[in-house]
Formats: sequence, structure tokens, C-alpha cells
Amino acid sequence: MWRGRVLPMTYHPNLDPELRAAIEAAPMPVVDLAAMTLEELRARRAEADAFVAAVPRPETGVTIEDRYVPGPDDAPEVRVRIYRPAGGGAERPGLYWIHGGGMIMGSPDLDDAMMIDYVERLGLVAVSVDYRLAPEHPHPAPVEDCYAGLVWTAKSAVELGIDPARLAVGGASAGGGLAAATVLLARDRGGPDVAFQLLICPMLDDRDATHSSEQHADAVVWNRTANRYGWKALLGERAGGPDVSPYAAPARAEDLSGLPPAFIDVGEMEVFRDEDMDYAWRLARAGVSTEFHLYPGAFHGFDMMVPDAALSRRAREARVAALRRAYGV
Repeated sequence: MWRGRVLPMTYHPNLDPELRAAIEAAPMPVVDLAAMTLEELRARRAEADAFVAAVPRPETGVTIEDRYVPGPDDAPEVRVRIYRPAGGGAERPGLYWIHGGGMIMGSPDLDDAMMIDYVERLGLVAVSVDYRLAPEHPHPAPVEDCYAGLVWTAKSAVELGIDPARLAVGGASAGGGLAAATVLLARDRGGPDVAFQLLICPMLDDRDATHSSEQHADAVVWNRTANRYGWKALLGERAGGPDVSPYAAPARAEDLSGLPPAFIDVGEMEVFRDEDMDYAWRLARAGVSTEFHLYPGAFHGFDMMVPDAALSRRAREARVAALRRAYGV
């Protein structure tokens, strides 16, 4: 059993009443990642994976298939999980998805329910990538795995039933940051073409220097200490320094022009708030059509942790609506 120290939780007065009631009814301990050894982190991953595996998938006609596809040069193959609508079909919209987990945890299995929902509601084909995790695999391994999976998805679009002109890239939290970075790589390497980017509370900036990172240092979920730990796991001692690639921390990118249209959302009460607001503003300034949502009284991952709250339902519907517009469905 992992032995991470549990910190007391601080509730902000702006916290949405429904979210407050939910977390007061079932308090969520905040794990002190800074005190956790690598062995304890691995044990924590195993516990999380076991928990996810024990949750039954929703009853669905969506077909789910795992494949191993070519990885980056001189690197292992990458597992992808493919979700197809019942009845198959051709030239469907495509969503290439990147899971969250602070760069240190997670797998495609975590997002099965979300992907199934998108497939059922939008008739799309989803491909979710299982990238290598830090600290065992620091930058650039995670983003290169994500890019390799995107290249395979684009090359295999006809076989998968995807319309290559309607392939979006999306992700949440660390996956949102990796999605933004993967889209930057696709632009700078001349492909694949990406029609849209769906960035949900993305982890974009390693510098830990925004007002929100201080204001919400004791955030309900993914606090400042955890964020520092995740970036250090990915970048080592380079985190926060002058020599960090924008493909690791997309907020470092100086040029955001020529990127596909974007959707970004974030909660008011999370460390990512200001970096996400700034990224959305800079995308718009660069001529990229951008939709941005700031959810009042919301903490990181609120919609997954309290899915029945009105604010959570509103956030999910906004994402679906954005994809509908992007796909023309």
C-alpha cells in the first residue's frame, strides 16, 4: 500500500454549492506527491488501474479494440484503444484522445465512459493513446508517443472509418497539455492535418508563476505541490528554467499561428486557470478561432468527480456542442 502523506483540505468560499456538498459528503484526501517515492507512485498507479478495471463499462453497442501501433523511432510500439460506432461506417468524424494523469499516471481505460459517450452522441470514431509516463519516461517520450499515435491514426483513417478532413485532437489535464503539444508538433512537422483541438483544463506551463497557482495553491484537486511534482517528473531540473521546449510545455510556444480552431475550458479554482486563459487569449490573438469557458466555483476535474452537478452537465454539453460545430454534425 502506498504511504503518501495526506494533507488537510481547504475549501474556498467561491466553491460551487453543489460541488461543495458533494466533497463534504465524501471528503477527498490530497496526496502529498512530494513525499512519495517512485515505488509508492508505482503502487498508487497499480491501485488506480485496479479501481478503473473494476468499474463496469456502460452497456453499449460501441466496439472497443486495443492495438499496438508503431511508436517513435527507436522506441516501443504504442498501445491505442479504438472506439467505433455500432454498425461501422465510413468517413465519420475522428477524435484522437490523450488521457490525463499529471504526466505520471493514467491510461486510456480511465476515459472509456467519456469516449463511449462521444461515439454514441456524435457518431465519431475515437482513438485513445496509451503514452509512456514520467518520471520513468521523461520528455520527449510522452509527446512523441502521442504524435506517433496521431500519425498512425491519420494514415489508417480509411481503415478506421475516419474522414481525414475531420480529425480532431483532444485531451484533459495533462492530456490536454499533450494534445496542445501534439498539435504544435503536427504543425511544425508538416502533418498530420488536424481539424480541431479540444483542450479540457489543459496542463500547459511548467513555470509555476501565475496568480492562480498561488491563489489556489491548496486546490481541492491537483494542488500546486502536485503540479510542481508532475512537471519535475517530466522535465527534471529543467522545469521552470529557460530551456524548456514548447512541445513539453505549450505555453512556452512563441508562435501560435497556423494552429487549428480550439476549445479550452478550465475551472475558476484550479492552478491551471491563468495559463489556460492566457493560452486561449494568445491563440485568438494569433488568428486561431478559439472558444473559451471559465467555470465559476469549479475545481480541477469537477465534472468527472461530481458528474451530476449542474455545472458538470453544462461543461460536458459545451464540449459536445463544440465538437458538433467542428465536425458539421
